[in-house]
Amino acid sequence: MKRYFLTGTDTDAGKTLISAALLYRAALDGHTAFGLKPIASGSDQTPDGLRNRDALLHQQYSNPVRDYAIHNPITLAPAIAPHIAAAEAGLELSVTSLTETCAQGLAQQDDYQLIEGAGGWLVPLNDTETLADFATSLEAEVILVVGLRLGCINHACLTAEMIEAMGLRVAGWVANSIDPDMDAQQENLRYLTQWFDRRGVPNLGTVPHLSGIDAQRPEELRKVADLVRWPQ
Repeated sequence: MKRYFLTGTDTDAGKTLISAALLYRAALDGHTAFGLKPIASGSDQTPDGLRNRDALLHQQYSNPVRDYAIHNPITLAPAIAPHIAAAEAGLELSVTSLTETCAQGLAQQDDYQLIEGAGGWLVPLNDTETLADFATSLEAEVILVVGLRLGCINHACLTAEMIEAMGLRVAGWVANSIDPDMDAQQENLRYLTQWFDRRGVPNLGTVPHLSGIDAQRPEELRKVADLVRWPQ
């Protein structure tokens, strides 16, 4: 089994779209894959309980599919920082508690295991621990999704250097165009490519801006899945 922790340069960098596409890519290539969203804030009440749209994509494109709670053990209603939403729900988050809560998901044995973070790399769990500490405790390799918009070079380089400073390997990065009106996008992409290349970090895909894509529809997500690959 190959385990990866997927993080982004910021909120709305496209982590879930790329996560779903990688899970789908694995299935298209004949591999099993399991998607885990440990904490999801911003969820809707349904007849089956709270459900998060991002986590539902992990469930939909995992192969094989497990019960929802295995894919997303902590589901929070407010669309706010997870540690704040958890506190409002009476939950205390920590690396230890999160590891215990995710035990069933982490125990899944597939060709690929993909764990998607929340927001950026240093999203808090509490006053002293972050999701980055959780990834470090798992000794997971990291896939970094870079949202292409103004400021992405600084965000990407800072994030990658912090990941490495915490002792983890950046296994690859994905460029995701989230601002169709970004000036000098190709120049930014060129700089990032050579910066990561010098560090031996491969580009796992470059995704153009896809307006209105419905990732729940496999025929639409296929447009992204055909552009990305898993680390070697």
